[in-house]
Amino acid sequence: MAGVHLVEHPLVQHKLTLMRRKEASTNSFRRLLQEISALMAYEVLRDMPMHDIEIETPLETMTSRVIDGKKLVFVSILRAGTGILDGMLTVVPAARVGHIGLYRDPKTLVAIEYYFKMPGDLDERDVVVVDPMLATGHSAVAAVERLKECSPRSIKFVCLLTCPEGIEALQDAHPDVPIYTAAIDRRLDEHGYIVPGLGDAGDRMFGTK
Repeated sequence: MAGVHLVEHPLVQHKLTLMRRKEASTNSFRRLLQEISALMAYEVLRDMPMHDIEIETPLETMTSRVIDGKKLVFVSILRAGTGILDGMLTVVPAARVGHIGLYRDPKTLVAIEYYFKMPGDLDERDVVVVDPMLATGHSAVAAVERLKECSPRSIKFVCLLTCPEGIEALQDAHPDVPIYTAAIDRRLDEHGYIVPGLGDAGDRMFGTK
């Protein structure tokens, strides 16, 4: 599927299976989400720009390559996006962080914004939007649309799970935004949940209903 990157590493798939189980505790669910996110970061950030610097090893001076984490922004879609954010930050702790607060109207399933806070100079930065579920796609579409008003250098979308409906919605609205996911599940149910899925990621992360 063009524009969709499926991260099939055995460790990612193993941990995702453990997360899907309904008996997984809040603590284990949160820990596994952070671990998977850190693993996925390696694939998501594979093409990050690098530059050369001069350093001294214990033996001699050399030129070596580094990334500029300050040019990278992780944007968390509240509230469940914080689980992926924490994992990504373990890999790139120097990255800046933005937050978008969106909630889904239970009747229309439309995403409604209530919070937006980003680092400055977004036009000089690469943005990675994170949210565990790409289901109806309404939140992802609204988040990317809002971010494009700030003209970042690039935007990627990272989720744990998605489905054909979510992929179609995001690609129809923003075909230039690549999607990174650990699984493409069968479909949405009548309530807008991914099936077989893993339930409500936010509730399972925070022990709420």
